[in-house]
Amino acid sequence: MSLMTWNESMSVGVAQFDEEHKKLIALINELFEAVQAGRGRQAMGGVLDELVDYTNTHFSHEEYQLRTMGFPGYEDHRREHEILGKQVLDIQRKYHSGTTHMLSMELLNFLKKWLTEHIKGVDSLYVSFVNDRGLR
Repeated sequence: MSLMTWNESMSVGVAQFDEEHKKLIALINELFEAVQAGRGRQAMGGVLDELVDYTNTHFSHEEYQLRTMGFPGYEDHRREHEILGKQVLDIQRKYHSGTTHMLSMELLNFLKKWLTEHIKGVDSLYVSFVNDRGLR
């Protein structure tokens, strides 16, 4: 059973970014399935490591394209990424310090909220700008 399913309303119209966003959905679903099966604690380390890698890789791809294309909202977008990166690292820090009570659900709720607010909200602000310049 999955917590989230990719659909076209999540698309930002850039194939690379959509694929990277699908990776986030896959990580959310992997953790959700582990929590449902009572393996949340065991799955956290690997999922958090992948999530940290995801944020670094995806954000650098997105920021490079937006900066290169001269997106007027680049600095605000970069700051949003910085905030998210810090939140993910904080969750990872809690995990490594042994503070894991409900951490699996905390991470799931955080990721689901971020997916909705960031991808459908913040990322949607660059869609027409980058598509008008041929990035698809």
